Amino acid sequence: MSHLLWKTLVLTPVVLGVTVLLSTRAMAAKVAGSSEDTKASIASAASVFIQTEQPKVNQQLVAQKTDDNNILEKVKRYTSEGKNQNSLSQVTSVSQFSDVQPTDWAFQALQSLVERYGCIAGYPDSTYRGNRALTRYEFAAGLNACLNRVNELIATSTAGLVSKQDLTTLQRLQEEFSAELGTLRGRVDAVEARTAELEANQFSTTTKLVGEAIFTVSDNFGNNNNNNNNTVFQDRVRLDLQTSFTGKDTLHTRLAAGNANLLGLPNGTFEGTQTISVSPTTNNGVAIDWLAYYFPIGNSQVYIAASGGIQSDYVPTVNPYFEDYDGGNGALSTFASESPIYRIGGGAGIGVNLAFGSGGGGFEPSLTLGYLASQANNPGLNTGLLEGNYAALGQLNLKIGDRITLAATYVHGYHNGGTVLFDAGSASTTTGIVGTAQANFVGGGNPYSSNSYGLEAAFKPSDKLSISGFALYSDITGVGANDDSQVWSYGLGVALPDFGKKGNVLGLFAGIEPYVGGNTGDEPYHFEGFYKFRVSDNISITPGVIWLTNPGQLPGNNDDAIIGTLRTTFTF
Repeated sequence: MSHLLWKTLVLTPVVLGVTVLLSTRAMAAKVAGSSEDTKASIASAASVFIQTEQPKVNQQLVAQKTDDNNILEKVKRYTSEGKNQNSLSQVTSVSQFSDVQPTDWAFQALQSLVERYGCIAGYPDSTYRGNRALTRYEFAAGLNACLNRVNELIATSTAGLVSKQDLTTLQRLQEEFSAELGTLRGRVDAVEARTAELEANQFSTTTKLVGEAIFTVSDNFGNNNNNNNNTVFQDRVRLDLQTSFTGKDTLHTRLAAGNANLLGLPNGTFEGTQTISVSPTTNNGVAIDWLAYYFPIGNSQVYIAASGGIQSDYVPTVNPYFEDYDGGNGALSTFASESPIYRIGGGAGIGVNLAFGSGGGGFEPSLTLGYLASQANNPGLNTGLLEGNYAALGQLNLKIGDRITLAATYVHGYHNGGTVLFDAGSASTTTGIVGTAQANFVGGGNPYSSNSYGLEAAFKPSDKLSISGFALYSDITGVGANDDSQVWSYGLGVALPDFGKKGNVLGLFAGIEPYVGGNTGDEPYHFEGFYKFRVSDNISITPGVIWLTNPGQLPGNNDDAIIGTLRTTFTF
């Protein structure tokens, strides 16, 4: 075969020239020392710390391509580029190529292609880039184009440009590559048919759908709450329409439905609340629970929430493997997934992450600022964007190498009378997201302000071990007499990623959920263990246990609560 190709280059430069015309970029391999290889990269629009729901790997269905499909894609893209170059890069003299010299061994062949056949094209930057190898499929594509060129010459009565010897050689080549030509034509036709069908039935050119469905079976096996719990089967579904207008921005329009209710615990506590319970409904009614837009400005990223925004949408929570943005692949509970300081406030507003580092490792600081209002859409008295419940956040983020991340957080909030402290923007007067009832219903039923301080840290000594933790202190100032209080919380987690199998995670977490300091009740400890088993790229099963000591922060001897959960998560 190599002898035949050599004779072809010597006797019929038409083949080489037209092949280059159609396939100047879809090459199978690079020669040593080539300087033409480039890699496409998208500069990160946000800080290295930003984590959003958008990039969840477990929600992305990665299409697996066969080798044949890769070849067809290269040929198709290459042919299209060749067509574009006919008008943009057509040359009339081989001297127009900056990388072709008279001393090159193929100079005479290229010159003949230009002067005799007029069918050679280069790159728009006046380079030829001919020092590359071809696959048989790519050569077959070029040969097919060469034969078409010969037919055009004959049809226009210019067949004299093609000698009898040329035609004989081309005939031999056509016979040699007949199988490849037939296979290629059939595959290209099939690809074009599938492409036409997709274009005719595509959902949107700018929007993709990312979905998650969670099923859980849970029960409280403790002796508290008068044994009023029964085993429950609960669900939650989220459909996120992710729209991009520039390729770097993302508009999230998320629909959600669920039926999860809190398990009964003493004193109306919100301890042990699981992430599946973070849903706009409890009767599987569908609602738009999140509408937000991300876009970059230089190295920074801006977040605008019209509805359903929470602090962790735009601020790094520094709790890897436990934090899943209330999804179905991290910790079971809302407490273990992130520091409770990020549960203060939410709704509509703006956040920005200002990155100061280059993103190339080493010491990389960033600053996160945000403002979210729980009642931004309500024009009533003591509501709205500025007069109602709100939370203003500032956080300094420090990334030290690839192993250590630190953060210091401050949140100032205003809360109307009766609303809970850890409401995640719901402005609820009945239900919190995390912590004891005493820590949520602060202020004595009157309006109050909160100044909360948090520290977060994560250390990853190896790829198989991650340690993270947080501490929270909230100073509550009420407008009435004796309405001041202090809320405390802290936690520490150890995660073993890829434990037993790539994609699996074993997580252990311990801490104290938000509680009121100085209360006569004992401190409510929280212990949690879970093991996420990755069945496939789109299915995971997570069994886990949550052990609560003295739930409800009641004085005296209070029975522990042991919550068992089996969670199954589908992503698509």
